[in-house]
Amino acid sequence: MAKKVFVSGCYDLLHSGHVEFFQQASRFGDLYVGIGSDATYLEYKHRKPMFPQEERLFMVKNIKAVKDAYINEGSGVIDYLPTLDKVKPDVFVVNAEGGSEEKRKICEERGIEYVELQREPHAGLKARSSSGLKKALATASDNTTQEVGIPTRLDLAGTWIDQPYVSHHHPGWAITISLEPTFDVRDRCGLSTSTRNMIKKIWPVKLPKMDPEMLARLVFCFENNPERHDGIISGAQDAIGICVPGLARHYYNNNFWPEKIESTQDEMTLRFLEQHLVMIPLEPRRPGCSVVEGKDITPTKVKALADAADACWNAILAHDLDGFAAAYRDSFAAQTAMFPGMVNPSINGIVEGSASVQPMIDKYSAMDDVLAWKMPGAGGGGYLALVVNDSKEFANNHHEAINLQIRRA
Repeated sequence: MAKKVFVSGCYDLLHSGHVEFFQQASRFGDLYVGIGSDATYLEYKHRKPMFPQEERLFMVKNIKAVKDAYINEGSGVIDYLPTLDKVKPDVFVVNAEGGSEEKRKICEERGIEYVELQREPHAGLKARSSSGLKKALATASDNTTQEVGIPTRLDLAGTWIDQPYVSHHHPGWAITISLEPTFDVRDRCGLSTSTRNMIKKIWPVKLPKMDPEMLARLVFCFENNPERHDGIISGAQDAIGICVPGLARHYYNNNFWPEKIESTQDEMTLRFLEQHLVMIPLEPRRPGCSVVEGKDITPTKVKALADAADACWNAILAHDLDGFAAAYRDSFAAQTAMFPGMVNPSINGIVEGSASVQPMIDKYSAMDDVLAWKMPGAGGGGYLALVVNDSKEFANNHHEAINLQIRRA
């Protein structure tokens, strides 16, 4: 009786390298394949697969070397475990670059032989990989088949310090994340839509491929051109937050452009944020709304804002949820101490109770699974950005909540 052999992968852009791998694995016995589900693909690739799981299953099943195939029902990096336990293989085969001690240990615990194969092309054919094919497709045509649209940004801590009339009291960092527009990005809602709309005048579909900081400088200069008549200079954190992918912080010291910009693309850090951030849509800022009337900016209050941003950055990098939530709350408290209109804006010079967002803050802050909250941007309406125990669980229980997808480089 032939041995059972198991392999697992996504197999989205199916190519000759996959077929050769299947043929090599099938030499150990009858080959069974676990295929990553659409949900797993989206979680780890942060985009939908080109081919849905049913189509990928159909293609893999009809490869001569494959005995049978299944959609993996698990989640995470070991989504194949339910399939593995269903097939009960004698041999588990992986490509050498896909091997790990975790997989080796799983096989050891189940009495399965663990085999790593070097990636080799079929005789006479070029070496192929999914990442190589995607890169070639992107190079061949700059027009993608899927328009992802212009990103937006969410400020996490320290913002308002990008205005010199704030940072001249005390320098500090603003922290932002660049977001894929996976939801309806509404105007006047604190997600830098004015800057985003300016970008669309130059690049209507997507950002150009260039150095992110230089791109942010171009956007900032375009938005704040010398012929602008309203006398307002938009904060640089909007352009930087949109154009610099991943998590970024920018250091302001009495100037409109920051002295330095730091960013991280660390996958586990970005996932940490995605696992603990959601947004709640509110009414947009009303016409005639002002969040700066009644402002009270002092060195002590600006220092509190800067200190909270420092603590927030360190907690995020340490994946410290309690520390992140505490610093997030402190940053919003420092903002509203200087700009109470973020929560209670004036409408045409009059503070109206109907314009207050405090009732919504009271509602969500009282929930057990909400750890921290703030208004994005200048506040006054738009969204509540919450730190929660588990973003997916929260969105399942509160259908109005929006899960966030951070833009990768």
